[in-house]
Amino acid sequence: MTRISVKVDGTTYEDEVEPRLLLVHHLRDRLGLTGTPVGCDTSNCGACTVDLDGVSVKSCSVLAVQADGCAVTTVQGLSTDGEWTGLQRAFHERHALQCGYCTPGMLMAARDLLKENPRPTADEVRHALEGNLCRCTGYQNIVRAVLAAASDEEVRA
Repeated sequence: MTRISVKVDGTTYEDEVEPRLLLVHHLRDRLGLTGTPVGCDTSNCGACTVDLDGVSVKSCSVLAVQADGCAVTTVQGLSTDGEWTGLQRAFHERHALQCGYCTPGMLMAARDLLKENPRPTADEVRHALEGNLCRCTGYQNIVRAVLAAASDEEVRA
């Protein structure tokens, strides 16, 4: 067992973990943060995307021990005091989800894009989200939601 300390959504957690434990399982099974889904377990779908020290990563391809000393933001850490961000509202208002399974990863990847490129084109949005799979929406409403969020001053602040 290895002792780790990880700040997740603003709260520091200390834990003893198996060196082979994936970050997604640490978040869900050890910390009870189930907003990050286990999708494919092979890093193909992107459903488990989280922010690790400012970088989007697929948490099924990162070991929990690799997150030791790091800050992790999950989809559950996006809202503040129950208030959705502009990006979350845009997803809701533009019907950018159906079953919702891919939504946490899409939100996290879109958030990462908007941090780096606050005014993306539709093609840039599609490129940024190409590592995240959705089987329901056809992506059009997801792209529209990200573009709508990009035009919202609150999102870029």
